[in-house]
Amino acid sequence: MPHRDASDLAIRLSREAEAVCRHYLPSGRKNGNYWLVGDVRNTPGRSMFVRLAGPETGGGAAGRWSDAATGEHGDLLDLIREAAGLLDFKDVAAEARRFLALPHPDPASVQTAGGGTSRRAPGSRQAARRLFAMAEPIAGTLAATYLANRAITCLSSTAALRFHPRCYYRPDGQARPEARPAMIAAVTDLAGRQTGAHRTWLAPDGSGKAPIATPRRAMGELLGHGVRFGVADDVLAVGEGIETVLSPRQVLPGMP
Repeated sequence: MPHRDASDLAIRLSREAEAVCRHYLPSGRKNGNYWLVGDVRNTPGRSMFVRLAGPETGGGAAGRWSDAATGEHGDLLDLIREAAGLLDFKDVAAEARRFLALPHPDPASVQTAGGGTSRRAPGSRQAARRLFAMAEPIAGTLAATYLANRAITCLSSTAALRFHPRCYYRPDGQARPEARPAMIAAVTDLAGRQTGAHRTWLAPDGSGKAPIATPRRAMGELLGHGVRFGVADDVLAVGEGIETVLSPRQVLPGMP
């Protein structure tokens, strides 16, 4: 049963609460019986705290966490979901089992907690924002290496591009997700609000795109929006793809 599976995983994770924090929230640090960090997405700081020891049930249980700044709270399954940028319970459970080195159940028996749909729609605007927030600036990353191999070295005004070292890729609707490096691009509307994200999965050495069936995928609300570089005035240059736009910009740095 999904609820029983979730409860069992939460209890097993609570026994390894400090190890979970060190793995998924490495920006934080231990302070007494708590792990302190900025937020569940591993931002440096002290507003979020995770209890590292306690009874397995009831108030104060190990693994329970709370963010004083946002009011967010949950258990270690919630922490893994947010820190890893996952959406469906089956993916969270698979990641928890991977961390705990547990065998994987029959895929046919794994459902969303409660037997229903995910609390967040896959590919939503919120999921796209979370993914982009978890990624890092592109300079000096494998994504910059990938672009350099495409003869694109001018990275000024490319704040819309970031890099994620372990962005999940699902080959099809039934297969387990794979963690692969990816270039992440923010899709924004005319007011600059992020509405989606574009993912380009990369080869491990940055020599090109990953050798997978669909190395490019978009998520969120895309119609009428785009990935923007620089600031346009009365003239706007528009292209079909990220590299397609950055290539002429490399030789025409004044291009709007």
